[in-house]
Amino acid sequence: MSDFKYTEGRFADIQMLRYRLEGFDKLSLRRKKLVYCLSQAALFGRDITFDQFGKYNLKIRKTLEAVYTGYEGDRLSDDFKALEVYLKRVWFSNGIYHHYGCDKFVPGFSEEFFTAAVKSVDPALLPLNGMSVDELCAELCPVMFNPDVLPVKVCKKAGVDIVESSACNFYDGVTQDEVEGYYASVKDPADDEPLSYGLNTSVVKEDGVVKEQVWRLGGKYGKAIEKIVFWLERACDLADDDRQRRVIELLVEYYKTGDLRLFNDYCVEWVADGGSPVDFINGFIEVYDDPLGLKGTWEGLVEYRDEDGTRRTRAISGNAQWFEDNSPVAPRFKKQRVNGVSANVICAAMLGGGEYPSTAIGINLPNADWIRARHGSKSVTISNIISAYNEAARGNGFDDEFVVDEPTKELIRKYGDLCDVIHTDLHECLGHGSGQLLPGTDPDALKAYGNTIEEARADLFGLYYVADDKMLQLGLLPDKDAYKAGYYTYMMNGLLTQLARIKKGHDIEEAHMRDRALIARWCYDKGRADNVVELVHRGGKTYVRINDYGRLRALFGSLLAEVQRIKSEGDYEAARELVEGYAVKVEPTLHDEILERYGKLGIPPYKGFINPILIPVRDDANNVVDILVDYSESYERQMLRYGKIYSTLI
Repeated sequence: MSDFKYTEGRFADIQMLRYRLEGFDKLSLRRKKLVYCLSQAALFGRDITFDQFGKYNLKIRKTLEAVYTGYEGDRLSDDFKALEVYLKRVWFSNGIYHHYGCDKFVPGFSEEFFTAAVKSVDPALLPLNGMSVDELCAELCPVMFNPDVLPVKVCKKAGVDIVESSACNFYDGVTQDEVEGYYASVKDPADDEPLSYGLNTSVVKEDGVVKEQVWRLGGKYGKAIEKIVFWLERACDLADDDRQRRVIELLVEYYKTGDLRLFNDYCVEWVADGGSPVDFINGFIEVYDDPLGLKGTWEGLVEYRDEDGTRRTRAISGNAQWFEDNSPVAPRFKKQRVNGVSANVICAAMLGGGEYPSTAIGINLPNADWIRARHGSKSVTISNIISAYNEAARGNGFDDEFVVDEPTKELIRKYGDLCDVIHTDLHECLGHGSGQLLPGTDPDALKAYGNTIEEARADLFGLYYVADDKMLQLGLLPDKDAYKAGYYTYMMNGLLTQLARIKKGHDIEEAHMRDRALIARWCYDKGRADNVVELVHRGGKTYVRINDYGRLRALFGSLLAEVQRIKSEGDYEAARELVEGYAVKVEPTLHDEILERYGKLGIPPYKGFINPILIPVRDDANNVVDILVDYSESYERQMLRYGKIYSTLI
């Protein structure tokens, strides 16, 4: 419907991209309408995510939008321009905390300007709810401008109360000990189909009693869930088959009741790989944004299958038992029988909640270990998102600045993109679904370190097998040395270049970044005696050189075996030692160097996406006869439109 371009613009440390809906026009009308209804359901959860990421996020967003649209002062002033950038960051991160680093943004405008600007706009645009404008400013200013008030979204520092120290809005008036004690009291250790305790609740203290507030229709977030349910019920009428209809019906019943048994039933039904090319994720899913790893961030993703790419992932998933049997982990930690592993390459049709604007390139669900063991898992690699990233990165000078020599650069140019895709496939298709917990192991035993250990486990699985001859036998890699491109870029990222995403003087906090640092630094340390990997210095710059790729693979295998043992046994102390020892601290001199080198390239370290607009086309009788795709919407216009149409909680 409009000309397509991948890049749209940039601000702060972020570049905005677009993703193309390849093959959408070839879907049947019924399936296009199904995608449309599921997309509406994915967009109506937006306010939930904002509220989960901070108690004041929705008020701050609406207040900033009121100033952005209604301010009649000097819109070219430095203060107003800084407010515009701040608002764009709030939109991007679903709140006032960095989407990756968890630190609170520092406004580039003054508190005095903000207060005067708020007072200058029409009060009808502001989220007053019975407050005066002065009271609104008095409530929001400390949160926005005082660095000591709610400073981080998720705190994972050792030795502090990580519940009280985190600004995420999952807990109110309770301590870490109280939360952990509460869930210890309600869990049934004899339940062989355990619930995902705490996934869809806030924990509060009322009259001295710790209790849960359930996120459901008629409960907390009920107004948003009402809209989600409305569109899911419309989607149910368009389902491809009885299985897909049953999946949607179970999700709706779960939203209505908040019953986690129904969520288990939904996950079991959803994980069965049906025949429809259209699928979706909708709900309280990933727990990375909770310091205790219990509460599910709301997210939405609508997808349809990329048939060509899926042939690749099914070659992997079809050999799942072989990969499990030949894993370097101890036999007692392996699954004797791998069940129901399905893997698809998909095109994203709409992103929502925690998947928007920044999204994953691969997903493996469900997260419950017992469901994975008995019923399998479903994995997706998102091809049109990966394509957008790759197109945006071409010719940006990154490899020339950070890769150690020309032969390695050539290897990366030739095989780097392919190795990244294969590693993602292995990570998502098999890594997360591999191994098993020993009987009696609490799936939450690793506490704050659980997310990092789980991501490291899946990454190591992919790293170990991308170098296996099986990749050649399955026709997934064309050359026995191709895997080296993936090994090099992984080690370079884990040891050096991901530091460009860390604010000076800060630790590594995000689970995926900790996972990569843990693996790269552990292998560097353990291989030092044999000079497997070295850091070389040339012209004042640090580079990674891999001297023995075969030995590096063996180190990946050894660490995989240990990480799987930690996971299987629930060994909290070993997890703590690994993460705190290798994955958290940043060497200041090296960090300064990477920041300087990366900054000279002018490459934003983070990227996110603008959703396409799906437009129903109607005939004279008001029947929908097609769904068109429009890529023309700007980032600002999309965010303001979403704020009007999909705002339910403020």
